[in-house]
Amino acid sequence: MNVDGVLTAGRAAANSRMRDTVRLYTQDPDVFDRTSGTTVPGEKHPFYEGMARVKPVAQASGEDVQASDREVRLLEYQVSLPADTQLPNGFRVLPGMQAEVLASQDLRMVGLVLWITGAQFGDQATAWRLTVEDRS
Repeated sequence: MNVDGVLTAGRAAANSRMRDTVRLYTQDPDVFDRTSGTTVPGEKHPFYEGMARVKPVAQASGEDVQASDREVRLLEYQVSLPADTQLPNGFRVLPGMQAEVLASQDLRMVGLVLWITGAQFGDQATAWRLTVEDRS
């Protein structure tokens, strides 16, 4: 059996299921403006924009956590990118970076901002999978 042929077919099948568009980015820290009394969001620095598959993790019930003065529910998702996705030289995806859903067949997902919690690597994977969470 030719593993490379099977892997190529598997990657093509995985890519055909990537019907969402995402933007991955880092974000500078927010800044408090004392004159207006508001917090100004930090500048976003995109490092990938393109096709992806965003799906909730099966049976993810979520976890209620305290964030500052409010309670949030963490829901797990998986973002799959093409296996051949290239990042800028020397750049790594790290926890805390964000993924924003720009387009999706499920219009309820558009605008969803997900926080990256991990990345999976492997030379025989059909897609590059990121573990993310919805912190809303």
